[in-house]
Amino acid sequence: MTDFTVGDDCFRLDGKPVRLLSGALHYFRVHEEQWDHRLAMLAAMGLNCVETYVPWNLHETREGEVRGVGALGRFLDAAERAGLWAIVRPGPYICAEWENGGLPVWVTGRFGRRVRTRDAEYLAVVERWFRELLPQVVQRQVSRGGPVILVQAENEYGSYGSDAVYLEWLAGLLRRCGVTVPLFTSDGPEDHMLTGGSVPGLLATANFGSGAREGFEVLRRHQPKGPLMCMEFWCGWFSHWGSEPVHRGPEQAAGALREILECGASVNLYMAHGGTNFAGWAGANRSGPHQDGAYLPTVTSYDYDAPVDEYGRATEKFRLFRKVLAEYAEGPLPALPPEPVGLAGPVRVELAEWSGLGDVLEALGDPETESGVPPTFEDLGVDRGLVRYRVAVPGPRQPYPLGVSGLRDRAVVSVDGVRAGVLTEECATLPEPVAGPAEVELWVESLGRVNYGPRLGERKGVTVGVMHERQYLHGVRARGLRLDAFEADAVAAVRFGPVPGVPGTTGLFRGSFTLDGTPGGAGADHAGLELPGWTRGFVWVNGFCLGRYWSVGPQRTLYVPGPVLREGVNEVWVLELEGSGEPRVELGPGAPVAPDASGAVRG
Repeated sequence: MTDFTVGDDCFRLDGKPVRLLSGALHYFRVHEEQWDHRLAMLAAMGLNCVETYVPWNLHETREGEVRGVGALGRFLDAAERAGLWAIVRPGPYICAEWENGGLPVWVTGRFGRRVRTRDAEYLAVVERWFRELLPQVVQRQVSRGGPVILVQAENEYGSYGSDAVYLEWLAGLLRRCGVTVPLFTSDGPEDHMLTGGSVPGLLATANFGSGAREGFEVLRRHQPKGPLMCMEFWCGWFSHWGSEPVHRGPEQAAGALREILECGASVNLYMAHGGTNFAGWAGANRSGPHQDGAYLPTVTSYDYDAPVDEYGRATEKFRLFRKVLAEYAEGPLPALPPEPVGLAGPVRVELAEWSGLGDVLEALGDPETESGVPPTFEDLGVDRGLVRYRVAVPGPRQPYPLGVSGLRDRAVVSVDGVRAGVLTEECATLPEPVAGPAEVELWVESLGRVNYGPRLGERKGVTVGVMHERQYLHGVRARGLRLDAFEADAVAAVRFGPVPGVPGTTGLFRGSFTLDGTPGGAGADHAGLELPGWTRGFVWVNGFCLGRYWSVGPQRTLYVPGPVLREGVNEVWVLELEGSGEPRVELGPGAPVAPDASGAVRG
């Protein structure tokens, strides 16, 4: 039986000192058929371990309906095949720039500020979830011949709260569920974070992107003994819609990695390979020191400026990291696997069929509700997707300003069937006053729930009310359209007709393209999809949701995993929510290797 332990100064495997050279790769952000390649890339970079989070909301979207947890077990098996150990961070909260920090909407909607505390009802649902999930981890622990060597208790809790009772209960739950490998916590190297997030008896680790010596000095004040580890070495960063892309220079990142290793510490590259926020699962942040400022939704790509890019390719950062890691690896590094092959392209897809949003809602939407005040997405059980609100302005009355109080996040508004404007949290009043009587319709989209900070779990939709002058409009009809309703059998029931020749049309567009079976066709490892002239919405290829597109940038190309493509006819759906351009999309080999901070192309 293999024994992995936490010593006074290092990790030990059967008594032998080991250094963990780990990299983050989230199984849920990479198509399963591509796991082996991406894990082989990590091994070739010089890593001996892989780390992954587990998003609760992906596996239990609706209470009591747990699905797909076997994917975690299959990923851990793939890690073992690649010769890697594994670190598992099961949450229940994960941050990860993921919708709601991984917490299901039905949890945050019910418990609100009681999440991540000792609240008995919250603890009960966490325990029920962990007892469903953790057998995937327990049976693959290193003591049972598997790859799992460490498991995290919660995640960066010191950035959120200070409920020591909750943290100790959670650590105890992991033990009661059969986790016997060492447990750990991870927090920023600041006193308030380490005092709020550490648990007596558990290894504390630190998260940072630079300044290793200073960070470890702070950690040592709180934990005089035990291995030093940077559990999240931020070697890149993520991007927000409407903001400039974020890049970190490869040489500077490699120098920061070397500093960590020169301290004698273990490391986990965050991210080694980022992947993609498929199916609208990207989260959001709030600006400001207390995360209570402007709303900042995260883009679909989770490339993260990682050493292995979104397309699975080695970057200049990869090559520099490999050079550093080779000095600390045991034996020669494996060769790189073959570089992924992109679609030969370009392929132009004409979208010849269309269905208006109202017809799509009739076919795929939830039943309509009516209430005095507008229900939130949480009230309606909508996690990712849209809600259509309809409300009447009584009359006769003179024109007054019409707006939404507590709008999250974006609403396309029509008055008596005529488009009147797009509202946001920051600009929530129509530009032209509205007279009564009138019928107002608002299509509201959640652009991703906050995944970090005190605004975690904030509600979506119309969270206060629709207002005419200073008067609330009551008697609101609401109907949800969830992203996960877009399945092939369901979409087949949608009534399609010819595409209107009118600019700015919204609705569901459908088209197809044909590929042969060559490596540059249906046998390609990936493709990139672009939507010139389109505004905002979602795209599916053969029923697989690539995620959100938005003309505000910075992302222009959506990643298409090769396993999604097929020989022969391939189908594309585009759900445009604000106004289409020319009814076509374009596929090609994908985005070029991203530039570094200096503007030079990597690779």
